[in-house]
Amino acid sequence: MEISKALVSGLAGAVALTITHETLRRLVPEAPRMDVLGMRAISKIMKKAGAQPPADDTLRTWAMVGDVVSNSLYYSLAGAGKDTWLRGSLLGAGAGAGAVLLPGPMGLGTDPSNRTNSTRAMTVGLYLLGGLVAAAVGSALACDDKDC
Repeated sequence: MEISKALVSGLAGAVALTITHETLRRLVPEAPRMDVLGMRAISKIMKKAGAQPPADDTLRTWAMVGDVVSNSLYYSLAGAGKDTWLRGSLLGAGAGAGAVLLPGPMGLGTDPSNRTNSTRAMTVGLYLLGGLVAAAVGSALACDDKDC
């Protein structure tokens, strides 16, 4: 599969994840707050580098852009071919598990992704959705190259 097609499928997965997350966080009180984790991570890095983090609005924008870019690259690994759906599922589930398990040990707090069972389930589900969308787009783009 061409790199450009892999990147397009990764971007589709990242955009699906981000839109769903932003919708959930506005409507559901127990929704994960991955935006808060991103903001905390950027602030922590900037403070360690001796820089002053920007205002929350700017910080949120930076976190959103960083999430879309990094998730696009990550989900592009789903690629295409016979194992696309398996790779997309495993990438999504793995990212979701990491989003639940890693923020605490990384010093970013646990509440944004680990507050309740519902929060944990939604966190894993969001990332799984991203992996499945990337797999679906990767499969569709691979069919453009041949008759499926």
